Amino acid sequence: MDALRTPEDRFTDLPEFPYEPRYVEVDDGDGGRLRMAVLVEGPDDGETVLLLHGEPSWSFLYRRMIPVLTAARLRVVVPDPVGFGRSDKPTELTDYSYARHVAWLRQALLEELGLTDLTLVCQDWGGLLGLRLVAEHPERFTRVVVANTGLPTGDHPMSEAFLAWQRAAAGMTDMQVGRIISNGTATEMASEVVAAYDAPFPDSRYKAGARVFPSLVPTSPDDPAAAANRAAWGVLRSWEKPFLTAFSDSDPITGGGDAVFQKLVPGAQGMPHTTLAGGGHFLQEDVGPQLAQVTVDLIAATPR
Repeated sequence: MDALRTPEDRFTDLPEFPYEPRYVEVDDGDGGRLRMAVLVEGPDDGETVLLLHGEPSWSFLYRRMIPVLTAARLRVVVPDPVGFGRSDKPTELTDYSYARHVAWLRQALLEELGLTDLTLVCQDWGGLLGLRLVAEHPERFTRVVVANTGLPTGDHPMSEAFLAWQRAAAGMTDMQVGRIISNGTATEMASEVVAAYDAPFPDSRYKAGARVFPSLVPTSPDDPAAAANRAAWGVLRSWEKPFLTAFSDSDPITGGGDAVFQKLVPGAQGMPHTTLAGGGHFLQEDVGPQLAQVTVDLIAATPR
């Protein structure tokens, strides 16, 4: 598997982002190795909050949440999935699959770093990947916060807004990542912030993972990932640990998806679910500190 590594000088002087990752290696599934970047911040003895981002962002998306969480003496772990951020970027669309993404995160986070007693906070593809890890390794997770995400099986129709995005992404030969993030926020992003989202991708050769991600979402019952996601829902339907929804109020992609979790997940019953006002799809940009505080409050209210 051929992969590119974004030059480090692309990540200098980013606004509000002084963080340096550690690196772990994972099997690429094709006989080679890939390097994955993982931010680890906060006290070593604090409860661990795992922040998973989605498409086509990177750990920079969580920069406004990390200080709130670490100030509450929480340990924060933020990986960049393969193909994103400072992680290696295989160059072929066919190098990527839903199953490979789950396997890469599993190996990096659970096997290499040995993370346990996790509070998962996930948005967009962070939920599609993170909830699979929760379902397949429930003993590693203590709480879940879902924000603007879902776990589709292809058995129910996706929103028209998502399907339109999926079709558009399929036709892109050179995805404008910063512009896409900007279009998914409720507040205007500064030009240097837009540039920071473009930083991991010097040119189109680095963007195979970003381009293919939307097509990997299961939208039909016979999708390659559908059976595994149904199995994950089987676990979530019996999940009794704290499970909180914190969607934003202005996301056409996932709006209303919080009700599904609230109805089907036992651990969601009686929880202080919230809707964060003023947030678009990338609510971490719009209301990141508020989402972080929701997480802090949940951990304080549900001690291990």
